[in-house]
Amino acid sequence: MSARMPVVFVSHGAPDALLKAPEAVACWRDIGQTIPRPTAILAISAHWEARQATTSLSGAPKTLHDFSGFEPALHAMQYPAPGAPALAERVVSLLTAAGSAADLHPSRGLDHGVWVPLLSMVPQADVPVTQLSLVRNAGPATHFALGQALTPLREEGVLIVASGSITHNFDWLDWQATGDPTPVPQAKDFADWVAARVTAQDVTALLDYRSSPHGSASHPTEEHVLPFFVALGAADGDRPTRYQPPFSYGGLAMDAYVWRDPADAN
Repeated sequence: MSARMPVVFVSHGAPDALLKAPEAVACWRDIGQTIPRPTAILAISAHWEARQATTSLSGAPKTLHDFSGFEPALHAMQYPAPGAPALAERVVSLLTAAGSAADLHPSRGLDHGVWVPLLSMVPQADVPVTQLSLVRNAGPATHFALGQALTPLREEGVLIVASGSITHNFDWLDWQATGDPTPVPQAKDFADWVAARVTAQDVTALLDYRSSPHGSASHPTEEHVLPFFVALGAADGDRPTRYQPPFSYGGLAMDAYVWRDPADAN
């Protein structure tokens, strides 16, 4: 087993990924099967922002169906994982010690950015989970620093799972697309640019991604890319593995990254 747990970033796609993106689902399943079993999961999603970094104390977090207009089957899905209140308090302690304001929420559940990929990664829902919010109106550097502060959790058996999207421009989406549509060229170019910078460990360029070709267009708003920077900070210089399921609706890159400790022989 690795000296410390990996860090995972997934592009969770649209809420119906579980029904319409089988390659992404297979990717998440593979990731879950090839990493050590964690003692708990800290999840960061694009779909929870708060005034300051906030974690949930819920001992039994509800499955939040925070979407509309999709198949009724999605609303019937549940992810009944136990909560991880002790981990929530540990997160606040680490962030506070690093100089970041942090808070606790008494009852926040798991939004679809968390339970959609976890249904494939940990289908038994038997690993305790707590969710950490993004910081509203804060950018990549702030979230990278959050990730750095959370790195010690990896030594404690905690799996950090960040969930967002490498590209997230609704103007690029073809909602009528089926199967494996040809990706929007700008979306593919930006996803490949990110991959090249991640491989080179060029954190400076990644933090300034909006200056890259198609960077701003890929993220008209930043909430879906910010979880990536939390993962990047927590990765602590480990080398990544890139997974490339097909694009969803032509414009959503479904890339995933797993950063593993070099000591991990797997």
